[in-house]
Amino acid sequence: MKTLKTLFAAALCFAAFNVSAQTADEIVAKNITAMGGAEKLASLKSVKMEGSLSTQGIDIPVTLTKVHLKGMRMDLEIMGTANYQLANETKGWVFMPIQQMDAPQEMTADQLKSTKSQMDIQGSLFNYKEKGYTVEYVSTEKLSGGDAYKLKVVKNGETSFYFIDTQTNLLVKTTATREVNGQSMDLETVYTDYKKNADGFLFAYTNNTTQGNIVFDKISTNVAVDEKIFTN
Repeated sequence: MKTLKTLFAAALCFAAFNVSAQTADEIVAKNITAMGGAEKLASLKSVKMEGSLSTQGIDIPVTLTKVHLKGMRMDLEIMGTANYQLANETKGWVFMPIQQMDAPQEMTADQLKSTKSQMDIQGSLFNYKEKGYTVEYVSTEKLSGGDAYKLKVVKNGETSFYFIDTQTNLLVKTTATREVNGQSMDLETVYTDYKKNADGFLFAYTNNTTQGNIVFDKISTNVAVDEKIFTN
């Protein structure tokens, strides 16, 4: 009898594992559909996002320019100074004269790794297996805006958690813990105000991040980008 109970418990665990794994893929599939479908996402090659970053009581004009998996550049106009952060597939640089920098500084390996993950403008969940990610369904949690599926997303030993709204199937929050300048930092971004741009691509126009609140007023897609802007 004891053996039968053990076998039954093991079978239940095996079934639960398969349901969880299957559920993760179902959630990802629903998210891809909500974002316009695989064909639409695959057609996204570049993006230019213009808006403002609100932090410490001030609004900072910000422009983000990205070419899918090739490069990204963030330009910030702060108190009359032109600041930027840029990276390509192999190197990255930071120039912040507002912080008394008199010349661009090359990114550390950790900074570059973090920045390169932002170059995936089609989204980490899209074709995640081919990109080297593993995705696991963790639970369904209550957030301020409603219930959300919690997914554990891992690549190269780094873990993030993605929260997908159970009603809209859109990404509403991400959390992660990363080493920043030798210190462990909890990072969180909440995504709201989803709408389509002129080309029919869906974006969250408001990103509430650990560093501040970013509101985009214009997002242009598949624009021509001179990739020299990703090289210092």
